[in-house]
Amino acid sequence: MVDSLVAASHELAAALGLEKREARLEARVLAAFAWNVSPAWLIAHDTDPLNDTHVAAFEALVSRRLEGVPIAYLVGAREFYGRPFLVSPDVLIPRPDTELLVERALACMPPGQAMAVLDLGTGSGCIATTLALERPLARVTAVDRSPAALAIAQRNTDILNARVEFLTSDWFASLASRRFDLIVSNPPYIAAADPHLARGDVRFEPLSALAAGQDGLDDLRRLSRTACAHLKPGGTLLLEHGYDQSDAVQALLRESGIRLPQSWADLSGILRVSGGALSE
Repeated sequence: MVDSLVAASHELAAALGLEKREARLEARVLAAFAWNVSPAWLIAHDTDPLNDTHVAAFEALVSRRLEGVPIAYLVGAREFYGRPFLVSPDVLIPRPDTELLVERALACMPPGQAMAVLDLGTGSGCIATTLALERPLARVTAVDRSPAALAIAQRNTDILNARVEFLTSDWFASLASRRFDLIVSNPPYIAAADPHLARGDVRFEPLSALAAGQDGLDDLRRLSRTACAHLKPGGTLLLEHGYDQSDAVQALLRESGIRLPQSWADLSGILRVSGGALSE
């Protein structure tokens, strides 16, 4: 077994430009999934011989990873805010950067209040589900225009025993005149011609959930312009955005009626989330 893992690690490092430690970790993740065992089992049985079935299953996964397919899609899950979430090519892969959006949202949600919360473009449901689990009194609604994405999100809430209302909607289209105490969104915000769209994991993710016009601000403009009509007086809007978009998003929020918008930095010091409260 150990020889197979070492060989796969070398292949992954060379083909994907991974550091040795990262390549070893990926090899072990793929092996544990292929053989339906735990990472601890791999350590305890690292000298065990492999049968042909195990070898074939592992090599098939490694081959797809060498083609660049994200490891989260290969194993069908990714951790977010300490919980496992199912993913598929129908949804974006949850990323640690988005945990900042959750943290800012939770800071606006006192544990003892039954707030109405809306997650726009929910994808895998990781944001909405996390908010519902961290604040059980909250009434969380999540929308997405993709039925396939909503199916994944619903499965995640079922598995994690969260209470979320899901609706098929192109942003606010199906929400009529409903208003919320808090609206959050991680919308598409990459410029259509950005070369990063042709690199790494994003090559395999749904383009409609990534790119938003020539400057990447199309959906952020639309949300900023329309969200206030769905906020209760004093309600809060929080938007995730690109590393260089905080000034533009703050300007959009001010124009829409959000008072004193501000931005918050992620662990890398990048201003990643902007938002503020609607004037009362």
